[in-house]
Amino acid sequence: MRNGSTDLLMLAAELVAIPSVSHEEADLAAWMEETLSGPGHLEVTRVGDSVIARTALGRDRRLVLAGHLDTVPGPGGADATRPPAVFAGPDVRGDVLWGLGSVDMKGGLAVLVDLAVSVQNPDVDLTFVFYACEETDRADNALVHLAAEQPELIGGDAAILAEPTGGALEAGCQGTMRATVTVVGRAAHTARPWVGLNAIHRLAPLLARIADYDSRQVVIDGCRYAEQIQAVGIEGGIASNVVPDSASVTVNYRFAPDRSVQDAELELRRYLDLSLDAGAGDMLAVMDAAPGAPPSLGHPLLGALASAAGVATRAKLGWTDVSTFYGAGIPAANFGPGDPLLAHTPDEHVSRSELAAARATLGALVGEAC
Repeated sequence: MRNGSTDLLMLAAELVAIPSVSHEEADLAAWMEETLSGPGHLEVTRVGDSVIARTALGRDRRLVLAGHLDTVPGPGGADATRPPAVFAGPDVRGDVLWGLGSVDMKGGLAVLVDLAVSVQNPDVDLTFVFYACEETDRADNALVHLAAEQPELIGGDAAILAEPTGGALEAGCQGTMRATVTVVGRAAHTARPWVGLNAIHRLAPLLARIADYDSRQVVIDGCRYAEQIQAVGIEGGIASNVVPDSASVTVNYRFAPDRSVQDAELELRRYLDLSLDAGAGDMLAVMDAAPGAPPSLGHPLLGALASAAGVATRAKLGWTDVSTFYGAGIPAANFGPGDPLLAHTPDEHVSRSELAAARATLGALVGEAC
């Protein structure tokens, strides 16, 4: 592959054709290891189903460029507007690639692979991190394990995560928290409900409070983060003729990076506790959480990306592994091809022009000779 001659759309299609649902990335990791080892200018290390490729040019600064190998599972059944093959493999139509993972994030992977193979004399040393299990539980996230167990492999002065951003620079990220709120009732026969207390009915004021949440807006370094609380699951009920004695709602809280995980939990409890009765046994339990990351645009490499992207920088409304890099002491930002609103949808697709624009921006950032 050489800059200017690589067909990035077909390269992305080749990656989409290799299934890599979370925990099943071995084939794609093997492809990455072989491809990145080919040119000979990269130190390539494989750790499980993650592949790290590094230059060793003795530059003053090192930039980390990272992307996850895994995709979410494809939707079950056929979609009336797209042939089932779109979910199973790549579908190239003119200058557009359709297929599972085309946006999130095999289009970004194609850009990074081409940079890794073709840019052999960059102005900064480069580390490419292709890692497993981002689209699943954080406990399985391979980047988290690399940061904790082999930080020297992913270390650098700054990092760029090739998440789909539509070619914009999305700075920092929100924190995320998943909590389960359980309310208690008293079982009874449904023909005589006054004998009991319906726990599902008791969820009504809690759900109303969540629905009425007024998003907190926070501006950090010119980037506006909007906090959100959403109910994402409900459980309850024993049988069709029994008043339920317990019911629960799962809540997702997306909080601005000016809050720590501990502060976010306190705020979530403060907001929801008004609808709970601790004396009756109601409770809120945090199931998992991950901190956010501030914009970090004061770093020269990230600031240069903001200028090179040629678009207004915005906050990342969502959680990404920018948080993992920031926790490891590496300022980071999100930048990659593809519309993020298409991620995880049956209409997932990326265009040749989107890939080319992201490739040109990153090439200029690392000092690729024109």
